[in-house]
Amino acid sequence: MTRLMAPDRNGMFSNIVLGYNEFNDYENNNPYFGAIIGRYANRIRNAEFTQGNNHFTLSRNDGPHHLHGGFRGFDKVIWSVDIHKTEDQARLTLRYNSKDTEEGYPGNLNVAVTYTIDQKNRWTIEYSAQTDKETPINLTQHSYFNLSGDFDQEILDHHLKLETDYFVPIDYNNLPTGKLSAVAGTPFDFRTSKLIATQLIALEEGFNKEVGFDHCFAMKTYDTTLRKIAEVTHEPSGRHMEVFTTKPGVQFYTANFPKNLYPNPQGGFYKSRTGFCLETQHFPDAPNQSAFPTALIKSGETYHHKTVYKFGCK
Repeated sequence: MTRLMAPDRNGMFSNIVLGYNEFNDYENNNPYFGAIIGRYANRIRNAEFTQGNNHFTLSRNDGPHHLHGGFRGFDKVIWSVDIHKTEDQARLTLRYNSKDTEEGYPGNLNVAVTYTIDQKNRWTIEYSAQTDKETPINLTQHSYFNLSGDFDQEILDHHLKLETDYFVPIDYNNLPTGKLSAVAGTPFDFRTSKLIATQLIALEEGFNKEVGFDHCFAMKTYDTTLRKIAEVTHEPSGRHMEVFTTKPGVQFYTANFPKNLYPNPQGGFYKSRTGFCLETQHFPDAPNQSAFPTALIKSGETYHHKTVYKFGCK
């Protein structure tokens, strides 16, 4: 089972990431719990894109569109593993060679993802990749968090702050319109710490139905340096989490999945909104959106992306 143990303000440890008890559930019935997502996290419209004179068609696993790397994305492949421990940290490096045309993508892509946990309560994830053909790449981590440690409890009582002035508007297929919109004056404004429940109510009043957040939020500027993009606080337990990234955006997802579908290791099934994701990444559908920062790497270049989740108590 996926576990990330964190203490509350009284020193009581609880697991704060959603997952399963049974390995078969990860294989057969998994909404990307704790997964590495690739080659391209999020969606690509009509599962196609053009590079120069070349047109590429990807696998269509989300209706006519492409989602999270396709039918056999990086969450479903076998990675090689190296483990290294010291007195101050534990490190796990995963490696995978994605072959040319896998799920429709061009180029052989050699990927390494390193997870590090240290004595400063930081969980650091570093991604790197090289290719022999120009290809889009957008790797991320898809962990679901619930800082209460109670997976029967919705995350509505969590406070979220995002260091983002813009969000990526989407259509009814959850695909971007190609522009960024200012968060000011909208339910997407988390520039100061907001109760998630309050912003969900405001969001759903506009749609007149239950929808939830599944949106990419964008920094005002992007220069590839490591910067804080989010922080979450659960006041009843005192648990606090900060998120740092080298990417221009973060996907905030409120686990809007159906009830009674995914087994809860604490008993019964996960309900909707019993977790949240903060997936640092490039913008969705960037290969088809010239106004977005490029998600392409060329032969001879190295893709690098770093995310840090830092935990504490208030």
